[in-house]
Amino acid sequence: MAQVNSLVSEDAARAALREFEAVVGSEWVRTIEEALAAYGDEFAPGTGDQHAIRAVVAPSSTEEVQAILRTAAAHRVPLWPVSRGKNLGYGGSAPLVSGSVVLDLSRMNRILDVDEKLGLAVVEPGVSFFDLYEHLQRHRIRLWLSAPGHGLGSLIGNALERGFGFTPYGDHTSKLCGLEVVLPDGELARTGMGAMRECRAWHHYPYSFGPHWDQMFVQSNLGVVTRAGIWLMPEPEMTITLHINLPKFEDIAWFVDEMAQLRIREVFQQPLICGNYLRPATVFSRRSEWWRGPGPIPESVARQMMQRYRTGWWTADLSLFGYDNVVRAQADIVRRAIEPRLRQPLQFRIWRRGEPIERSPAGIPTQLSLETANWRGLRGATIGFSPVMPAVGRLVLEHARRLRARHDEFGIDYYASFAIGSRHITNINLIIFDRDDPVMTKAARDLFQAAIEDAAREGYGEYRTHIDFMQAVSDTFDFNDHALRRLNERVKDALDPAGVLAPGKNGVWPASYRSGEPEA
Repeated sequence: MAQVNSLVSEDAARAALREFEAVVGSEWVRTIEEALAAYGDEFAPGTGDQHAIRAVVAPSSTEEVQAILRTAAAHRVPLWPVSRGKNLGYGGSAPLVSGSVVLDLSRMNRILDVDEKLGLAVVEPGVSFFDLYEHLQRHRIRLWLSAPGHGLGSLIGNALERGFGFTPYGDHTSKLCGLEVVLPDGELARTGMGAMRECRAWHHYPYSFGPHWDQMFVQSNLGVVTRAGIWLMPEPEMTITLHINLPKFEDIAWFVDEMAQLRIREVFQQPLICGNYLRPATVFSRRSEWWRGPGPIPESVARQMMQRYRTGWWTADLSLFGYDNVVRAQADIVRRAIEPRLRQPLQFRIWRRGEPIERSPAGIPTQLSLETANWRGLRGATIGFSPVMPAVGRLVLEHARRLRARHDEFGIDYYASFAIGSRHITNINLIIFDRDDPVMTKAARDLFQAAIEDAAREGYGEYRTHIDFMQAVSDTFDFNDHALRRLNERVKDALDPAGVLAPGKNGVWPASYRSGEPEA
């Protein structure tokens, strides 16, 4: 297990901070406690003291990022890059290694290009979903975003963490096309066709001549992405949204089987979220309105929630996008597949181009999902446990039963969603707890650790995790005595010999931290 304390001396840290100030200006290097408080993990399952920040440096250009990385390497000061620091539920902007300097890229917030005809944008990491949405609306550009649960985050940051939204362009990582990256030694590289000095197809063709490196910088600590191309969806002629309520817990099995087959055949193209009855309740109410007794929400109270919010045990809203006749045909296919099992007609709504976009299933950024954190206590919080499994209904139901029982064991409400992908399911569980309640906070941590171990025994691993559990999740990827980890370490040591860029991120530690001694 690698150390989690910075191996840098105080003299070296002070020297680095002085050089950072020379690069970005003293006003953009923050060290006082009041300023650093804005950069922690506001959903930390505990005090978060093990992720203390030494300072924050906020560059405004790629050239400044290069200079900062060169300085950090020279003084061996660990940096923790964040695009906007809104990775809520996964660590926010807090670094894994205590004593790191947060590299805040939020000042790099330019929308560099939008091509309406070919459906793409080129942005810097500080551009939020709100920023790009407002730009598209202001300039009447008929391109739609795919927004995730909350719109405060960075388009690039979300894609690099494999986040997703709810339109056919919802697999955000797959919509990255051409990156500009600063490597740990300060060298600048461009991936894909951008490796040509003057390339006119950099953000139009996702590959290159030779190896394709874009995914190397996804969920990694091998470089800092300073701009990226992102593909956007042309505004459709029409949409139909089908509202689906599944009355019983066990219904998730047949529903996954039916919808997975439709997804494979591309009747719909986006991640389809099927969530349980707690999804609307946690947004529009507080737990104390429903239940003040011990243990998780009882089934009788769950039924009251379903009645108030007109949901089933599980609920999904499937939106179809495209030309009128195509969308109507797709809706008919969905109905034929699932209405016989529901024994009632599906509810649906239609949107047509020219009607207010707010009535459509367009990826309109919101902050509404953040209300979930307030479900319990004045300092409520969530952490997300999200293993990946095959899109097989029987396996999904077995896993849901086991995980629901684990929630009951630890006294935590079972908040679960299943995102149906092309051939897989991502089981998104929000563990909601009160940070002011140390017993509940410990239960949340213990539940998370137990869930990691249970999932590994089932053969499922997380696709993304909170900084407190990165090592535990990395440990579960254990084929051939963790051969993938050793491969990652070899690449890390080659590109970052000083070991300064996000040490330990997703279980990838540089040599100096693996040995416990800084390299000479």
